[in-house]
Amino acid sequence: MHKIFVSYNNIISSLGFNSKTVVNAISKEKSGLSLIDNPDVLPHLVFASVINDVLLDKAYAEISTNQEHTRLEKMMLLSMDNVLKISEINITKKTGLIISTTKGNIDAIDDDNSFQPKRSYLSSLANSLKAHFGFTTEPIVVSNACVSGILAIAVAKRYIAIGRFDEVIVVSGDMVSPFILSGFDSFQALSSERCKPYDKNRTGINIGEVAATALVTSKSENLAPEAVEVLGDSACNDANHISGPSRTGEGLYRSIKNALKEAGITSEDIDYISAHGTATNFNDEMESIAFGRAGMSTVPINSFKGYFGHTLGASGLLETILGMHSLANNTLFASLGFEELGVSQPLNVVKTTTKKPLSIFIKTASGFGGCNTAVIFKEVNSIK
Repeated sequence: MHKIFVSYNNIISSLGFNSKTVVNAISKEKSGLSLIDNPDVLPHLVFASVINDVLLDKAYAEISTNQEHTRLEKMMLLSMDNVLKISEINITKKTGLIISTTKGNIDAIDDDNSFQPKRSYLSSLANSLKAHFGFTTEPIVVSNACVSGILAIAVAKRYIAIGRFDEVIVVSGDMVSPFILSGFDSFQALSSERCKPYDKNRTGINIGEVAATALVTSKSENLAPEAVEVLGDSACNDANHISGPSRTGEGLYRSIKNALKEAGITSEDIDYISAHGTATNFNDEMESIAFGRAGMSTVPINSFKGYFGHTLGASGLLETILGMHSLANNTLFASLGFEELGVSQPLNVVKTTTKKPLSIFIKTASGFGGCNTAVIFKEVNSIK
C-alpha cells in the first residue's frame, strides 16, 4: 500500500490565522481563552476561546465573492484558502473534500440570524465550501461528536488507500454559540476558571472555536516541512452512555491497540501523546486508565484545551496539526493549567514546554455516544 501523508495545514483561531503564528503563541505558553461576560450568551461567567469578528471579517473580505457566507463558513473558507494556496494543488476529480464538524451552522436556527434555518443542515455547509472552491466531487461530512476531526483524517486515509482519491482536503470547524454553551451548561460541565486537564483542582471544560485544514495526500513530493506519515488508525465505540465514557477506558484502549497493530509498532515506540484532555472528571480519569492499560503511562502527554478550550469537532484536526509541528520542532508543548495529577493512574503530563527529539506521536480523542479514535503519525523529514 502506498504511504499516506498529512502535509500543508492551517489554523484559524483566537491565537492567530495561520499555523506558524498559532504554534509560536503556544511555544510561549500563551492562551487564547478569555472571560465571557455576556448575559445574552450565558447568564453566568465562563472562559471561552472566541475569534475576533473584526479580524475575521477583514481577512474574509480579501477572499470573498458576492456569495454570502455564515460566520463558520468564513472561518473554514479562510483556512481552506490558505492551504490550497501554499500547497499549490490543482483540484481534479481525484481531489476529495471532507468536512468535520459537530454542529456546523447551528446559529442559523437563531431568531435574529439572517440566514434561513435550513442553512444549519450539514449538507448546506458542505455544499457552500464545495461551490466556493470548485470541487468536482461530492463533499463528505464526518460528524461523530468530538472525534470528528481526527476521524476525518482516518477516513481520508482510507479513501486514498482504495484509490478513490489522490489527495483530500480535510477541513474542520465549530464555533462558540449560545446553543453550544447552554448544552454543556446543562451538564454542569462548564468552568468559570481556565480549564486544567488532568489536574487535581480541575473544575470543568472551556468551549472554543476554530477552523483547521490539512492536506492528506499519497504524493511524496512537495510535502510541507512538518509533514507526517499516517502509520495506523482505529476507531471503537464503547457503547457505555450517551455522554459518559467507559469507566474502564475500553473503547479508547482498543482504538490505541488496533492503531499500534496496523502501524506495526509497540507503545514503546510512541514519543508523545496528543490526548483529548477535556478537564472533566470522567474523561480525564478514563484516559488515564486507557493509557495505563496500553502501557503508555510514562509517555509524555499533553492536552491543548488550555490554549483553545474544547473546539468540539475541530479539536482532533487542530491538535493533529499542532502535533505535527511538535515533531518538526522537536518540542513538547506544555499542557497549560496542569500542576498536580488528579487521576487515579500515573500520567507523564508535560508541565513546561521542552525541547526533545521526537519521531512518532499518537493523537487520541473521545466523545459523546462512546466514540473513540486513535491515529499514529511519524515524521517524514528526519533532517531538522
